[in-house]
Amino acid sequence: MLRNRRTEITTALILIAPFLAVYLWLFIWPTIQMIEMTFQKAPLIGQGKWISFGNYVRMFKDATFLIAVKNTAYFVLLSVVPGTVVALTIAMMVSRLKGRLQSLILAAFFLPYVLPVTVVYVIWDWMTNVQFGMAQGLITLIAGEPVNIWRTVDWFMPAVAVLTIWWTNGFSILLFLAGLRNIPTELYEAAQLDGATRRQIFLRITFPLLWPITVLCLTIQLILQLKIFDQVYLFAQGGQTRATMVLVQYIFEQAFQKNNGGYSATLALALFVIVLVFSLFQFQILRVRGQR
Repeated sequence: MLRNRRTEITTALILIAPFLAVYLWLFIWPTIQMIEMTFQKAPLIGQGKWISFGNYVRMFKDATFLIAVKNTAYFVLLSVVPGTVVALTIAMMVSRLKGRLQSLILAAFFLPYVLPVTVVYVIWDWMTNVQFGMAQGLITLIAGEPVNIWRTVDWFMPAVAVLTIWWTNGFSILLFLAGLRNIPTELYEAAQLDGATRRQIFLRITFPLLWPITVLCLTIQLILQLKIFDQVYLFAQGGQTRATMVLVQYIFEQAFQKNNGGYSATLALALFVIVLVFSLFQFQILRVRGQR
């Protein structure tokens, strides 16, 4: 028994050794180096000067960092929960369709998800063009006149949120659709025989059984949207980039444009902590609520 146990442990160590080596080399070691860099005034590449907690003090006094945190939080509020609600609504509508029509409609909603960000940028820049953009009809109806939404601070972040929901919701729709297909039809038939309304069926059957999928979608969306960069970076070019700054954009600016490796590492570590804390907090809150 003892020999067999040792053999199993040895075999297991041999099997996981390649993955463990790559993981330590490509993730753990660079993470340790990044944390060490946060205590230095250093370029992105090269030796730095030890300044203890100087970068952290600078970060909390940095007005642009606070603006970036505020803009990132604002974008998360505009995109995570609304995007999940939209995905659930679309999935429920698509689930009522059958055959090729369902596949066609689902493909239409999923198609934006596979587009690269540059294509998304060109599409939305053309649609919202002040002179000939087709979306200006709706914007004029709301604002009373055509508006260059990518150069207007009040319009910028809501517009990016709408764009992001349109672009990334395909994956959430697929998850919800898979969850809807796993709900036994007998539950709906029994509820209808008992005289339950559509609202009661949704609140008592559909939504509770879809709660694990909802938690997953909200958590994935929260992590993704806290790291927003591409859309803001592309659409803010030539505009008021400081007023629309988000965290990853600020990290990019400090690291690759100003060569402040130590300070950018501090900002990146702060973003990592924010993502970790909020993701765990949200997941635990939603999981506990789902168990009640």
